[in-house]
Amino acid sequence: MRVNTTAGLLAGVAIMALAVLPAAASAQDLDALVAAAKAEGQLTVIAVSHDWCGYGALIQGFEDKYGLVVNELNPNAGSGEELATIKANIGNTGPQAPDVIDIGMVFGPTAMQDELLQPYKVKTWNSIPDAVKDPEGHWYGDYYGVLAFLVNKDVVQKSPADWSDLRDPMYKKSISVPADPRTANNAILSIYAAGLATGAKTGADAAKAGIEFYRQLNEIGNLVPTFGNAAAIAKGETPITTRWDFNGVIYNENFHGNPLIETIVPKVTVAGVYAQAISKYAPHPNAAKLWMEYLYSDEGQIGFLHGLCHPIRFDQMRKAGSITDEMVAKLPPSGDKVVFPELQDLIEAGKIVAESWTTTINANAKKN
Repeated sequence: MRVNTTAGLLAGVAIMALAVLPAAASAQDLDALVAAAKAEGQLTVIAVSHDWCGYGALIQGFEDKYGLVVNELNPNAGSGEELATIKANIGNTGPQAPDVIDIGMVFGPTAMQDELLQPYKVKTWNSIPDAVKDPEGHWYGDYYGVLAFLVNKDVVQKSPADWSDLRDPMYKKSISVPADPRTANNAILSIYAAGLATGAKTGADAAKAGIEFYRQLNEIGNLVPTFGNAAAIAKGETPITTRWDFNGVIYNENFHGNPLIETIVPKVTVAGVYAQAISKYAPHPNAAKLWMEYLYSDEGQIGFLHGLCHPIRFDQMRKAGSITDEMVAKLPPSGDKVVFPELQDLIEAGKIVAESWTTTINANAKKN
């Protein structure tokens, strides 16, 4: 477990155009890659909602820049659902097979173990921190958010300041997890962070302590059996939920103050790193590689920044002057200390949460 106290972590000839460029662990000549991607004509993405980290503008920018059509599948899918979609479409070259995925970092090793990914290293590979990438290039972090409490102020008069406050009887039938903890990165890390707040240190201990914390919330009647997505928050069904800091800002913009959403970073919180990867069975492998090059270029990373997420190449771009003080000022405040969980801790926590959530909590939450 690491604690960060800074703002960031951290076309060739026609024959080449029609060929599938090798899935080597190095970036290909960009002109050849562009030509090969254009010959494929399309990119299929999954789980990239337009109001998530600036993806709407990023998709439009990619289409405008390279003339490719972006086919969008299930924008609100969780990381586990993305892997399931790859498995369900092995051998399918139609529009339901994703070329690329955007998953919580903990799901990277799982996808590798299931042999669902192909390696590819972008040109900016060396500026991606080693701690958030597979050395062979099967997956690598692209951005992160900071876990926060999102509070519907039309329903909740006094907002919680920290995890222990969530036990207060005033929050009866008010608190939710953001998604299914068995398949969603933000929910796994919500449980992990709650465990850290109790004083737990390791991934396994934090997961167990977090499960126990949510079991207590459920036992006293504060936990609600509905996941805290945007609609549920707005309707007041889940007036207090854990989501990323950027979600709170974007929801406020989308809701136009009806209701007003307060975003609170608790004293103990975590950074949630998301990673990009290319499906081993991608119908459009060259378009997938071009998408990766785009997202990890300065242009793509700044696109994430405009979407109020912390780009993974933040430190290097900040030193180079590509990220300015004005850009940084627009990011949500993340507090003085943010815990960046080690990958092994996340793997341990994810396994425990997947095995224990339903039987221990017995919340039987439904997904909207």
